Amino acid sequence: MTANDPHPGAGKVFLVGAGPGDPELLTRKAARVLASADTVVFDHLVGDGVLDLVAAAAERIYVGKEPGRHELPQGEINRLLIDRARAGRCVVRLKGGDPFVFGRGGEEIIDLAAAGVPFEVVPGVTAACAASAYAGIPLTHRGVTRVCTMVSGHLTDGRVDLDWPALARPGQTIVVYMGVAAIGIICERLIAHGLDGDTPAVAIRNASVSSQQTVAGTLAQLPDRVADAGLQAPAIVIIGEVVRLRDRLDWFRR
Repeated sequence: MTANDPHPGAGKVFLVGAGPGDPELLTRKAARVLASADTVVFDHLVGDGVLDLVAAAAERIYVGKEPGRHELPQGEINRLLIDRARAGRCVVRLKGGDPFVFGRGGEEIIDLAAAGVPFEVVPGVTAACAASAYAGIPLTHRGVTRVCTMVSGHLTDGRVDLDWPALARPGQTIVVYMGVAAIGIICERLIAHGLDGDTPAVAIRNASVSSQQTVAGTLAQLPDRVADAGLQAPAIVIIGEVVRLRDRLDWFRR
């Protein structure tokens, strides 16, 4: 996808999904674009092995967002991309997972389009797909669930504003991004709105790499088990009957 009416003399911005961490899960296009980039603007969640694909001479700019710490506000990141592209550079905006799944990719390309800067989007393996696959948990499974709902569990002023009655309906898989800090609230609200406390649930950190950490239990147990394990963000939480399949299908742990 390319913006119309590009700014005269502009370079180009590639919005690239870096996947969950394992560089072998990159698309061939992502690897090719990384190798040819003049500037790479990258996030906290990009694995070291992925950055090894960047040319030694390329400019590298870290703009990671971590809890309580943002290197650059989003508006400044957008301006940085525009300025580098207008200087005639091939710019890669490298994001963990997929740029369009809780990755603010839309915000960035809206500004690129408004500025007349050409861009392309290169999808990546989002954390939900990677974490479920590497934990042996199909997000959908015939006879168990046909619905998968992805939500952000990010805390805002101590609250998580979600459609709790809809999420508490049985027969679906719930995937919560950025939910570790609010895991107690999330589980409590789901139970309060009718989801059985015995529903299986799991939290997964560092999916697809050797340091992958998995904490499992029921919906009622998970907050305490996450705390006892010392599991820290970033992590993905998966809730639903499909989690029961993990005992048979967890190939990566074996």
